[in-house]
Amino acid sequence: MASALDRLIAAGLLFRQVVPPHATYLFKHALVQDAAYGTLLREPRRVLHARIAETLESQFKEIADNQPELLARHCTEAGLIEKTVGLWGKAGQRLLECSALREAAEQFICGLGLVESLPTTAALRREQINFQVGLANALMHTAGRAAPETKAFIDQARLLIERAESLGDTLEDPLVLFSVLYGLWNATYIVFNGEALRELSVEILTLAEKQWTPAPLMIGHRLMAMSLLHTGDVAAAQAHFDRAVALYDPAAHRPLTTRFGQDARVAILAFRSLALWLLGYPKSALADCDQAVGYARELGLAATLMYGLGITRLQHTLCGNYVTANALIDELDALANDKGAVFWKVAEMYRGWVLALKGEASDAVRMIIAGNRISRSTGTTVYLPLSASYLASAYAQLARLDDARRCIGEAITATETTGERWCEAEINRIAGEIALRFTGAGYSGSASVFRASVNSSSRAAGKVMGTPRRH
Repeated sequence: MASALDRLIAAGLLFRQVVPPHATYLFKHALVQDAAYGTLLREPRRVLHARIAETLESQFKEIADNQPELLARHCTEAGLIEKTVGLWGKAGQRLLECSALREAAEQFICGLGLVESLPTTAALRREQINFQVGLANALMHTAGRAAPETKAFIDQARLLIERAESLGDTLEDPLVLFSVLYGLWNATYIVFNGEALRELSVEILTLAEKQWTPAPLMIGHRLMAMSLLHTGDVAAAQAHFDRAVALYDPAAHRPLTTRFGQDARVAILAFRSLALWLLGYPKSALADCDQAVGYARELGLAATLMYGLGITRLQHTLCGNYVTANALIDELDALANDKGAVFWKVAEMYRGWVLALKGEASDAVRMIIAGNRISRSTGTTVYLPLSASYLASAYAQLARLDDARRCIGEAITATETTGERWCEAEINRIAGEIALRFTGAGYSGSASVFRASVNSSSRAAGKVMGTPRRH
């Protein structure tokens, strides 16, 4: 073997790095490698791949454990298909855990292709469900949570669970159904349907209460809180956020990040901060923002950090902390581009909101329109009512009355038709300011719009109205 390698090196076809026995070898060109590989007959080739796989497992266990995709390729070429299936799943999960989202999706797709080529068994059905869930979690960040391909894998996973149950299979993992329901909830949230969102969150929390174990309960309260918050029942939402964060156990629940999109504690704190801001506790809201982003940085997971940055920049924007908001947006933009996370590539829209609030209307209009286009391309409609109101404000600053009236009308209509009422007070406030700006130009009624804004705030505060405000 050594003499053969030496002859290839002498011929200039192979390069050696480091000295034996730790040497590695590289072909001069990929075409040379392909030509050499092509000279091998099919059966000898399979035997060689099987020997490489066996050697990796027996003598290079660390490489086999840390690079399961390498072992999977050799097992695939060796024809060890059933063994390969589990390795592709392990590779996909490992890549999800280090936020290599596109690469993780590729591993899960490889695994699904192999599963479909084998006779079905209970074990393979479980693997297939896990692949569908893992792939959906990767696609949530890359393609978008409501993208057709993401939704398709979630729907398929639920069908597979129902089929497995009808065949008497045991799922073994009690959280797999919650992962699928979380994916369905996410898709409903992104293409916002308030009524369906609340119904689904009730279903999930009811199921969690039947199991009565911490992880499902935490997930159930988190999703119930999110549903209540975005449909305008902010005080009730805060109570569920508090229960969810109290149930969070770092040791037990950090590993669930790859099953539920992002770390639960980061998600809970990020959105509880929005509830606190809406209820009139800005200092407490910003404290939750700091905790959410700080914890996300500590975890070192790109998907979780993107989530934390993407949500908390809103509270800083609403509080007028524009420098901090822009810094978070810039960091999110860079990270989304690096990870190919199309869902989070909406920095232009976020920057436009800041500019609209700062009075820099010309750039705000351009950026918000561009950001809205990207957001819609991923199937997203949530937050577009607020975006439309900021676009209306920018148009009003440019004295473009018809455009301002059209956009604020779209924002108000959207809150009514979708049930996304968390931002209703802010939209009515902007509508009132537009009415004031154009009083005498055929646009009136600012007083009634401002009253609607106050009424919206009162409804959102619910049970806490009249209680002392503490920061």
